[in-house]
Amino acid sequence: MSDLIKDGYQLFPAVLPENLLNTLRTTTEELCRHKEAKRSQGIMLSTMADPIMAELITLPTALSCLETFGYSNPTFTDGYIISKPARSARLFWHYDWFAWKDPDARSRVPQQVFFMYYLVDTTPANGCLRVIPGSHRQHNPLHDQLASPHSATLSRIDNPGDAAFSTRPDEIDLPVCAGDLLVGDARLLHASHANTSESLRTVITLWYQPSFDQLPERVKAQMIQKIQPIPENWPNESRRMVKAMQPEYDGDAEPYSRNLYQEV
Repeated sequence: MSDLIKDGYQLFPAVLPENLLNTLRTTTEELCRHKEAKRSQGIMLSTMADPIMAELITLPTALSCLETFGYSNPTFTDGYIISKPARSARLFWHYDWFAWKDPDARSRVPQQVFFMYYLVDTTPANGCLRVIPGSHRQHNPLHDQLASPHSATLSRIDNPGDAAFSTRPDEIDLPVCAGDLLVGDARLLHASHANTSESLRTVITLWYQPSFDQLPERVKAQMIQKIQPIPENWPNESRRMVKAMQPEYDGDAEPYSRNLYQEV
């Protein structure tokens, strides 16, 4: 059994209601139709692309999973629909945390977590997630070999021999069932297998701050910067639902810039 604090991730089975799962499949397939894909990531769209995402962002059964860790008032900043087309390449190793210069960067408590919902069952054959357990807090040799995450060079796979595309001795596969919820620490090193199947493999990734009020001031300022604006044409109720979960910060701290991991 995985553990969010110890391993950097935790799986909660069958969190998505079947009707919502089916609606998300239909909606994302239409949104991704004819969209250009990056060679490594695939098709990437903001979760602000459709108001159905308001229901997912505020899903009570999912938020209750955070309550099991003692986080009863999480905030939400942003999210992405990520679809790997059939016969597409593997995703590079990376982390999704950039405030490495903060004194609390290696703290036991996660400052930001991802919620991943795969809309189909995943296996190594269709691009399931790969992770290095414990890499959210412990130095890993791979950290020393990674350049800037999400760079255009990695997206294009200019150098397939780059360590970011390597198979690691300490990696494990995380196959999941459609509708499961995978919660992970933003600092965790993760990647994905190539999608060698004949079908699209879609995941919706949402970013939450378990305890925004307790974050360092500069981290709060950084989090505020990445809030995705809610479209004006969304229904009022959908706008209200998401707005209620967005953090607020009126301080004047300087946000952290995007810093590479550095061992401290």
